[in-house]
Amino acid sequence: MPVRAPRICSCGKMVPSDAKCPCQIQRAAERKARFDKTRPNSSQRGYNREWANARARFLRQHPYCVACGAKASLVDHKTPHRGDQTIFWDKSRWQSLCTPCHSGAKQRLERRQHRTPTP
Repeated sequence: MPVRAPRICSCGKMVPSDAKCPCQIQRAAERKARFDKTRPNSSQRGYNREWANARARFLRQHPYCVACGAKASLVDHKTPHRGDQTIFWDKSRWQSLCTPCHSGAKQRLERRQHRTPTP
């Protein structure tokens, strides 16, 4: 199987095609740290004991991932609630997902939708 040629990062370093340059990793970490400073913590976003109990009940009723059929471990909001408690507690907007489906495909989809401007 052929290997792709290394690339040159904007900082001037040669980087293997399947790797990130240390400067890119550092910039991403700094960007995440800036975002985390402004983001409310989990309990402020509604993920408290009441949510844990509701989540456990939902997973007992819907034990399998809706995407792949594996054992579900997370309850996901189909529509991002963005702090809206009405959407947050609307069980018709919940779905059971396994960790790989939630952390992979679902997050990519939400990032893509978040970048798309709405008319």
